[in-house]
Amino acid sequence: MTVPRTDATASDRRALHERIAADVRDEIMSGELAPGARLPSTAQLKSRFDASSATVQKALQLLKDEGLAVGRAGSAVTVREHRQRTLRPAAYMAPAGGGRPYRWLTEVAEGGTSPRSTLLEVAEVVPPADVSAALGLADGGTAVLRRQLLSIDDEPVELVASYYPVGVAEGTPITERRRIRGGTPALLADLGFPPRVSVDRVSARVPTQEQYTALLLPGSLPVLRTLRVVYSDDELPIEATVMVKSGHLYELQYEFTPM
Repeated sequence: MTVPRTDATASDRRALHERIAADVRDEIMSGELAPGARLPSTAQLKSRFDASSATVQKALQLLKDEGLAVGRAGSAVTVREHRQRTLRPAAYMAPAGGGRPYRWLTEVAEGGTSPRSTLLEVAEVVPPADVSAALGLADGGTAVLRRQLLSIDDEPVELVASYYPVGVAEGTPITERRRIRGGTPALLADLGFPPRVSVDRVSARVPTQEQYTALLLPGSLPVLRTLRVVYSDDELPIEATVMVKSGHLYELQYEFTPM
C-alpha cells in the first residue's frame, strides 16, 4: 500500500540551485520583481537560502538561460523587460474583416512588437486521438493539418497545429501551402461555416522533442498546451487546434461575464 505524502513527509528533491531559481522565478512571474528591477544580490540569496556563491550563480544562470533575467559577470542581474507576455485567446477568434491580416498578428502588433507567422506544413493526416475525438472522426480518419510557428520579435512563441475535417477543407485554400488572408476564421465564415463557439482545454506538459527544439526551450520547464475546438452552426466541429507555448514566458487571459 502506498502512503500518500503529507506536509510532514514531502520534500523538494530538486537540487538547491533549481529550488532557488524556482522561488525567484515565481517572484518575477507574479510581478513582485518588476521588469528592469534588480534581482536580490548574491549575498542576499546566499543568506536567504543558506547556499554557497557557486550555487546562487548556477540559479541565476538558469534564469538568464530562460530569458527571465539579464546581466553579465560583475554587474547586477535584472529582470528582463517583457519577461512575460499576456495573450488573450478570445481576441483572435472573430474573423478579420475587410481582408485584414489574421487577428493574432494585428493584436500582437498593437503591443509595439513585430509578430510573424511561418507556415511549416500542410498535409492530410491522421490526427492525435484527442483531436480525432473532438472532430468526431472515425478510427483512422484523416483531417487536413496546417502547422505553423508564431514568433514575436523573432522569438518563437507558439507551435500551432490546426486540423480541419476533410469535408470542410477539401477544394479550399485550407489545403494549399500558402497563407490565408485574414486567417482561417474569415475563410470558414466565407465558406458558410462561421465560428460560433470555441472551447479550450489547457494543460501543462513536459515538452516533446519537437516542441523543445522549435520553441528554443532552455530546459525541462513545462509548456502550456491548449486544445481548442471551434464549432459552427448546429454544434458542427469545424476546427481543432493544438497550441503549445513556453509556460514560463506566456500566460493566457480569459474574460468571463457572470451568469
